[in-house]
Amino acid sequence: MARAYEGGSRRLPESITFRPISDADLPFLNALYASTREDELRMVDWPEPQKVAFLDMQFEAQHQYYHEQFPRAEFMVVERDGKAIGRIYLDRRPDEIRLIDIALIPEVRNQGLGEALLRELLDEAQEAALPVGIHVEQFNPAMRLYLRLGFEPVEDQGVYKLLKWQPAPDPG
Repeated sequence: MARAYEGGSRRLPESITFRPISDADLPFLNALYASTREDELRMVDWPEPQKVAFLDMQFEAQHQYYHEQFPRAEFMVVERDGKAIGRIYLDRRPDEIRLIDIALIPEVRNQGLGEALLRELLDEAQEAALPVGIHVEQFNPAMRLYLRLGFEPVEDQGVYKLLKWQPAPDPG
């Protein structure tokens, strides 16, 4: 995404910036991950320390997996006015842009920022004539947004669906 923003964003306010993650971001990224699992864990009758330990373990496993499976990916913190508000992880491949993960803190969800981030990525993909792929959990509330933006399910992988967005054909 950083490439799309080098010349300035068409869809995002100037207050939104991106930077590579660092080890100093791990506590923020862990808390962000936990915030994406709150609804799911509300249904589990575990003591709070057990939930925290479970989320810590899951975050570590996901973080390690992403870095092992996508060694050339861009792992970026999304900031607004210099304050971390989310993450976006992208793997630019010769034949596809893979959106590995995108998440925003609860305080900024459902305000259009996630959609603006996705539209910015789709603009970049359209210019590069590349599809965008993402794995989405079947019951993820963001599934509606992906489908509305033109992503289509191409593979059912049990818990996840692989969605793809295709660029419009070049009219020229």
